[in-house]
Amino acid sequence: MEHLEAIAAALGKYGLDGMLVTSEPGEFYAVGFHGEGTALVTGEGAWYFTDPRYIEAAGQQIRGAAVALPDPGKGVRGMIADLAREHGVRRLGIEDEYLSLAQFRGWEKALEAELVPASALLAGLRAVKDAEELAAMTEAQRITDECFAEILNYLRPGVTEREVAARLTYLMAARGAQRNSFDPIVAAGPNGSKPHAVPGDDRLMPGQFVTMDFGCVYEGYCSDMTRTVAIGQPTDEMRRVYSTVLQAQLAGIAAAKGGVKGSLVHEAAARVIAEAGYGAYFGHGFGHSLGIEIHENPRFSPAWDREVPAGAVVSAEPGIYLPGQFGVRIEDVIVLTETGCTDLTQSPKDLIIL
Repeated sequence: MEHLEAIAAALGKYGLDGMLVTSEPGEFYAVGFHGEGTALVTGEGAWYFTDPRYIEAAGQQIRGAAVALPDPGKGVRGMIADLAREHGVRRLGIEDEYLSLAQFRGWEKALEAELVPASALLAGLRAVKDAEELAAMTEAQRITDECFAEILNYLRPGVTEREVAARLTYLMAARGAQRNSFDPIVAAGPNGSKPHAVPGDDRLMPGQFVTMDFGCVYEGYCSDMTRTVAIGQPTDEMRRVYSTVLQAQLAGIAAAKGGVKGSLVHEAAARVIAEAGYGAYFGHGFGHSLGIEIHENPRFSPAWDREVPAGAVVSAEPGIYLPGQFGVRIEDVIVLTETGCTDLTQSPKDLIIL
């Protein structure tokens, strides 16, 4: 991952002399290290400052940046200010979408350079995954697929949503995941009509759908998937809704490729749901990018009227949610190519009845 070089190369496009990286995801993207540090990137070099808790590990893992402890008398802001002055940094990009107002004011007071909102610089680079990032995400998705196959053996009437969520967490960790990429969603029966339901003590019952949305982090990169399965025989309407969601997902995936506007991909899926009479019950976007964070840009949504580039990794997750009855969501993760997309998710999507 040569991300420091990519950041430096993008400075001119944004009219910057340097980029200040202060967020946790920005730090990991820039230097490949999870700690509590700050990086400065210019066309002449890169520097990373952290504290004694992380300095040894940072020195061992980070390549391409000078790693150091800040001078106690100056602190990290003073050290960055000295470097900015020394290297002629007059316009310094900041991660404005991550900085609090108090943090911004602290940097503004410490630096002579003009602070320029430049979250878009890192976001644009992070939108297109390189080979190493894709390898990590492919492995994270493989772990997630394995856990879905295993959790099917655990689902039965009487098990609680909370127990299923805990089991998913254990299964992912046991297969090499660093952590969950988000708290698992497990929603049984009527709880499934809430897209982001919180697992509770409701028990799985015969004749219900159960929706499971979960993912893990491997080497710093996220996976994400959702499957809805039936506990016992579903009703005719449950089957009809499931089939509609599946056909909508396939339509969206078929429309997805590099250079297509995100809104058009969403519309391809939403049209299937609307024509089946359930348009009022699909209230979120078709998909979001993911990578270091579980929710990134660009997106497949009605509001994203911009092109999504080849190399983006985006979820494909339409759903239908009938209040007080049940919900169905099916989610894969796809990598956009110039001519289409590659599906990283290998779990079956035909309706599973347990």
